[in-house]
Amino acid sequence: MATDTDLRIGIDLGGTNTKYALITADGTILEKGRIATADYPDAASFVDGLHEQLLPLIEKHNAKDKLKGIGIGAPNANFFTGNIEHAVNLKWKDIVPLAKMVSDKFGLKCVLNNDAKVAALGEHTFGVAKNMSDFIMITLGTGVGSGIFVNGSLLYGCKGNAGELGHTVIRHNGRIHWSTGLKGTVESYCSATGIAITAKEMLHNAEIESQLSQYKDDELTSKAVYDCAVNGDELAVSVFKFTGNILGEALANFALFSAPEAIVLFGGVMRAGDMISQPAQQSFEEHLITSYKGQVKLLHSSLDLDDAAILGASRLV
Repeated sequence: MATDTDLRIGIDLGGTNTKYALITADGTILEKGRIATADYPDAASFVDGLHEQLLPLIEKHNAKDKLKGIGIGAPNANFFTGNIEHAVNLKWKDIVPLAKMVSDKFGLKCVLNNDAKVAALGEHTFGVAKNMSDFIMITLGTGVGSGIFVNGSLLYGCKGNAGELGHTVIRHNGRIHWSTGLKGTVESYCSATGIAITAKEMLHNAEIESQLSQYKDDELTSKAVYDCAVNGDELAVSVFKFTGNILGEALANFALFSAPEAIVLFGGVMRAGDMISQPAQQSFEEHLITSYKGQVKLLHSSLDLDDAAILGASRLV
């Protein structure tokens, strides 16, 4: 039987879906579920929907008096203010005081943090970065996020939003980012969205036959590129090699910034395995100065893709 302070609720708020779980202090997930974020036109209705789903779960596990609080990882979340600030992939625009709204609704402490920072916290507590004082977590999904640990603590900066490594420029006057308008950022190339764009560009200029040509433009996703690459398609494999080369170069820049023990790679893009990892590793070492070569490990996250953020969120309280 859990003690009074053993239980927490971890929530991973995404643009499409929100995952939640009731979790013990040692990271055991007692029960989890999800709701469709996109079904809620505003934050108030979302909080009501979350409460409707979580209340039966809390009662089922007799957890009301054992809950330490609720932790939430969300895009554009500010740990200092408890607000979601101008999230481009959520319907709720401007500034949303989500931590206060959830706390008021549930009558519990609620702590909000950036989704990538929360994933890093989960990796630091339960994953391959356990007990590491200095590491960088890179989340490679629809976008590219990052959480940075320096001297045993998450790096926040003066405004709470330090570590937007996905929006750093890796190609001068390069590809225009679809939402920020910035040119040549890491996210423009190394995210799932960026991989799909690269595939379309390569296919347009291709001088060889490719399985990718069977897809309509809106069907040519990073998953389609992966499927073709696994089937031995030369062009699809080249897409991952191109992406890995840029990723490795970016990771070398990041390593030179904070001298981490390791950089941990996480997210759906990493399901491509060696097709992206090997070129990334080679490019990474090529772009390091001599004193850094062989000193910084590139690791894959050991946490389940669906669980890392909710586990990390549970550690906020």
